[in-house]
Amino acid sequence: MRRTTVCFIAAGVAVLTTSALASRQRPETFDIIIRGGAILDGTGAAAVQGDIAVLDGRIVAVGAIPATANAARTIDATGATVAPGFIDVHSHAAEGLAGRMADAMPLLAQGVTTVFVNPDGGGPVDLAAQRQAMETKGVGVNVGQFVPQGSIREKVIGLADRPPTGAELSRMEQLVDEAMKSGALGLSTGLYYTPGSFAKTDEIVALAKVAARSGGVYSSHIRDEADYSIGVVAAVDEVIRIAADARIRAVVSHMKALGPANWGKSAELVEHIERARANGLDVFADQYAYEASGTSVVAALVPRWAEAGGRTAMLQRLDGTDGPRLRAAIAENMARRGGADTLVVSDYAPDHSLEGQSLAAIATARSTLPVDLVVSLIHRADAALISFNMSDDDIIRIMRQPWTMTCSDGDLTPPGQGKPHPRGYGAFARKLAVYVRDRHVIDLPEAVRSMTSLPAAVFGLRDRGVIRTAAIADMVVFDPARVQDRATYQDPQQPAAGVKAVLVNGVLAFENGAATSVRAGEFVRPER
Repeated sequence: MRRTTVCFIAAGVAVLTTSALASRQRPETFDIIIRGGAILDGTGAAAVQGDIAVLDGRIVAVGAIPATANAARTIDATGATVAPGFIDVHSHAAEGLAGRMADAMPLLAQGVTTVFVNPDGGGPVDLAAQRQAMETKGVGVNVGQFVPQGSIREKVIGLADRPPTGAELSRMEQLVDEAMKSGALGLSTGLYYTPGSFAKTDEIVALAKVAARSGGVYSSHIRDEADYSIGVVAAVDEVIRIAADARIRAVVSHMKALGPANWGKSAELVEHIERARANGLDVFADQYAYEASGTSVVAALVPRWAEAGGRTAMLQRLDGTDGPRLRAAIAENMARRGGADTLVVSDYAPDHSLEGQSLAAIATARSTLPVDLVVSLIHRADAALISFNMSDDDIIRIMRQPWTMTCSDGDLTPPGQGKPHPRGYGAFARKLAVYVRDRHVIDLPEAVRSMTSLPAAVFGLRDRGVIRTAAIADMVVFDPARVQDRATYQDPQQPAAGVKAVLVNGVLAFENGAATSVRAGEFVRPER
């Protein structure tokens, strides 16, 4: 029923718009007209054939626009789909956007027009300085900012594994409040990582309440995605509790069931979120459609108690009386993720020749045990790691939920810099190609909804994520038959294919496989 109603409304808008245009005495002049595309408005409704006109950064007409209408630029979308620009709700692109990748070409090549940065509780505390670094040179996509709980905790408490004092908690609350008032989307946590993992639930509730006062959202890399500590089910329940106690909309970020021992638990996770939603809580999830996750050797294999106090303290424990206990924990955590064969080095500054190789292969080549290899790597530097640890059945079950948004969790690294997870260059195209077109896991309108109107609604971006008159003109024109991720684990910095054109704030930002010279991105603030 919902889809039929939305289709009727969309058709009504088209007729009214066409009629209004036809009744005017002079030809209309627009900045851009997109003609002849199959328009997916982002709501989950079926596609409607038609045209779209853009003027001054906004969509001003949707429907059969008269041939007499003029435009500075016309895009022929015959045989293509036109959709709202995709919104990546969990992105690590901030560093790249502030540096060599300011044009955001790999994001635009997937149809992404907006990214949310500072996830997992990480990123700068000073959001204004982060904005300035990007705005100085311009940025190719829109950017929304989270307040990073882990960074705030480290600024106030350091890397100590203890509860905050009353004064320290008040200072953290003040920092969250200041960031929210500056336009942040909400609070992000990485309760799996140091120092976020040192925070108890009540501490997070206190900070989430501050974010909630400004209408913010709570987005969490949960405390345990496997069975490291409290277990993945209890970790999702913690998000639900925070949503209830802080009265805040909450997102289980890049939701998964990690490691063979936890495969199949997505059914229980879905059940718990459904129950929470039935009880009136606004709980959502986001997901990237890959069987591998990405993290670091330390984060994946070293227990959090060993990280208290920082890197120097960790190395002292490794070399001291805690060494045997710590090595045993590393070996156990390796097994949790499926063994050394499933763990691939993606970036290691001291020795780039290791990149693209599994820990098992490197250990064999060096005639050493994997745990000894890990210890030797850590002594020189931490290494980025790709971990093949997820079940396709779990990926599919999570993807099919109407409250699951799409994300990349990806870095934006220049070509030739390491072998990062391919999700930064391919996550959105992969979902459209593999799970929509090739495997029919979900249909195209629903996939687009998970990338557009759903995240826009969750995070309060009122005029984005939809195609309708008066909406901001963030749009992507793509060929559903040709859209394809080309980034692989061995060659991860290959832009996606199949996207014909991308508009960011009404400006043509990408066409013919390349970013244009105009960086039209803006910092987005939720309407509350």
